[in-house]
Amino acid sequence: MDFNLMIQELKKKVRKEAFINRQKAFSADIGNSASLLSSFLAGYRGVPIAGYLPIKTEIDPLSAMEEASAHSLVGVPVVQGNSKPLKFARWEPGCDLKKGLFDVQIPVNSCYFVPEVLIIPMVGFDRNGERLGYGGGFYDRTLEDLRSKHATLAIGFAYSEQEFENLPLDHTDQKLDIIITEREIIEFNHSK
Repeated sequence: MDFNLMIQELKKKVRKEAFINRQKAFSADIGNSASLLSSFLAGYRGVPIAGYLPIKTEIDPLSAMEEASAHSLVGVPVVQGNSKPLKFARWEPGCDLKKGLFDVQIPVNSCYFVPEVLIIPMVGFDRNGERLGYGGGFYDRTLEDLRSKHATLAIGFAYSEQEFENLPLDHTDQKLDIIITEREIIEFNHSK
């Protein structure tokens, strides 16, 4: 079997388990899961930040994004098409939204900007700073593009139940700098 095909099959298997774990955590969420994310972002006042509007059982960063929007430009991802990096549109609490590609909500008035901090949803993660997403590669392409231009802090945001021992990865997967769950902040130094 081709190595890349084998990795994709392993990712598919892990994703299935990760979605089950995330559903359990989502069902038990009492609504304060973003408190550590909020406290961490307080150290980045004035820095442009991109979060996301949660879909299905993703952990909800909105309370942290609302707090950050009082001091920083905050945005959400806008899919530009398959195989393209994301763009980020300014978001404010209560702004009008519409359906974008893949039925993801985006601001009606798209004022684009380049973030320096990204809050990234995940299907799964490990303690090596690796992230398993949905499989489209949007955040990997985006991080690679942004990091080639300027320092970009990638924060994975997930429930602690989404952690795995070691994820199957390929050469296009971008590492996270920090992972924040409802229970802890995990920082990485990838330069070692």
